[in-house]
Amino acid sequence: MLFRFVCFGLALLLAPALMAKEKDSAFVPFYFSTETLGHTVGVAGVAKGVGQPQAVLFGMGLYSDKDSYVGFFSALNYAVSDNLLISSQLYQAQFNQNPYYLGDQGNNDSITGEETVTDGLEKNYELELKYLLPWGEVAKHGMRGAFMPNKDVFFASPVDSGVSSIQLTPFYTSRDLAIQSDQEVATGFSLKLDWDNRDNIRNTTKGSHTYLDVTVGAERWSSEDIWTKIEFQNSHYFALGPLGDLFDQQVLAFDFYTADTPTWEDCEQSGCGRPPEHEQVQLGGLYRLRSYTGGRYHGRSAIHYSAEYRVIPDWQPLEEIPVINYYDLPWWQWVLFIDAGRVAEEYDLKTLHTDMKWSIGGAIRFQVEGIVVRTEIAQGQDEGLFRVMINQPF
Repeated sequence: MLFRFVCFGLALLLAPALMAKEKDSAFVPFYFSTETLGHTVGVAGVAKGVGQPQAVLFGMGLYSDKDSYVGFFSALNYAVSDNLLISSQLYQAQFNQNPYYLGDQGNNDSITGEETVTDGLEKNYELELKYLLPWGEVAKHGMRGAFMPNKDVFFASPVDSGVSSIQLTPFYTSRDLAIQSDQEVATGFSLKLDWDNRDNIRNTTKGSHTYLDVTVGAERWSSEDIWTKIEFQNSHYFALGPLGDLFDQQVLAFDFYTADTPTWEDCEQSGCGRPPEHEQVQLGGLYRLRSYTGGRYHGRSAIHYSAEYRVIPDWQPLEEIPVINYYDLPWWQWVLFIDAGRVAEEYDLKTLHTDMKWSIGGAIRFQVEGIVVRTEIAQGQDEGLFRVMINQPF
């Protein structure tokens, strides 16, 4: 069983600095060590309300003793009209002696341990144009409705409840591996229809979240190179109420995800309408099949299910612990979860529900100054992980 730490110090140090109400900006140095990166140092900084009240600038850089590095910068939620927000993200990373799952190493029948360890240079640049539809909370409160922490939601249409948006995101991504002669490149755009009908994005007790995302990309914009990827996700949340003096809150959360690449078999002499491997449909990582590393499985299509039982205990000792009680810790949450899914080379429901991979695990999550910090351990059929990260998985 393989356990890897993912930025434990980073998550705990950044979370309070990012969202503490009394801080408009912060810069935080950090150190951590992982099996892949080695000993790593870095700095992260955030500035809120730069130019506009809802806007955020965030940057991070790190460097490891393996000469690996990561650079990331984002500018989020800049309004150009009452309904249009612009965000951008720039990411570049060099990972030396990093595991990659290439070709058949990433299919559903691949054997754990069959991986390629090499140096990789990765880039991801994107610009998001987000149009808030004048429905639900936006109709009631204007743009402020999209940023309200608590919302009155019910299972209805997007016209009446929640926040609906259309997001257009042009992008450029690339991956250059030392063992490959050619660089993998993808340019294109995604069009996303999103309906966020949750009562609270950090501690959801009821409602739903649904999106449909269509991505069109190519390396060279000729007819045989163009590929299309379609993704759909739907999450639902059900409040079970308290349980005596034991739990103040109980929630059942369910998530369904499926994806396909309908151009996969559109082949000409020069190639097929397939995305490069780093842009293919993937399972494994922070959100799906959580006992596996990111991109462990990839291919044409996928299906994935998650279920979580989330409780907030009546017992909350964190605010009594010195140093920790300096921060606002309104709740902590205990979670049991299970994931199941698989990738396939065709979109066939029978195939996608045969020989599915699975993960089971537990988590403890905290709200620290407005940010959810999640610590979780997961075990699958042949791989396990422990990680610390921010935000709910769905």
